[in-house]
Amino acid sequence: MTTILLVRHGENDWVKKHRLAGWIEGIHLNENGRQQAIAAAQRLASLPVKAIYSSPVLRCRETADTLANTLNLPVNTLDSMGEVRYGEWEGKKIKKLAKKKEWFTVQFYPSRMQFPGGESLRAVQMRGVEAIEALAQSHKDEEIIVVVSHADIIKLVLAYYLGVHTDLFQRIIISPASVSVLHLSGNGVVRIGRVNDDGPLQMPAKPTEKKKKPEEKREKSGNGETAVPDSNTNS
Repeated sequence: MTTILLVRHGENDWVKKHRLAGWIEGIHLNENGRQQAIAAAQRLASLPVKAIYSSPVLRCRETADTLANTLNLPVNTLDSMGEVRYGEWEGKKIKKLAKKKEWFTVQFYPSRMQFPGGESLRAVQMRGVEAIEALAQSHKDEEIIVVVSHADIIKLVLAYYLGVHTDLFQRIIISPASVSVLHLSGNGVVRIGRVNDDGPLQMPAKPTEKKKKPEEKREKSGNGETAVPDSNTNS
């Protein structure tokens, strides 16, 4: 399985101001955010990470650069894991946005939300999932890669792989500089290892093959073998 470590960028001052930073340039990590990025890098240092990808937004690039300095890897920019394009809402205070009728949609029916002059959350989820799938296909099984991105798109991607409806994605918490672990295999198997983790990280355990149940017998048929339950097994 390809292991994808989804890392949220560190804290910036706009978080404290409760404003939607979006794609606005010039918003740096604050001191706490830089320390969070350093701590994340230290937690990843023991893992054999093969590549680092990052949203082009500055706060993600700064976080990714911190990881790259520790892991001695270059950073590959990945536009499709960039922040939600909030359109006319970008830069606005949450307190003011909460008074708009669309805020109800964002909170309770986000699958139907189209930001004025921006993206729909459905589109954001799909571009995020497509990006992750493309990365999984471009890397070998057993490889570990890092993707530095934003809270909403990480939550939307995790919701997709967890089988959680988009309208419920806000229930997932993704903190600054946290790591979420996603395993994708070439045969379609998906495993979520960790969500919103800020503790020590270890190499993922190799999946074990599923053993056949002893009560199952094999019976030949014209089309091949058919499993036949034991007679004392409830149907």
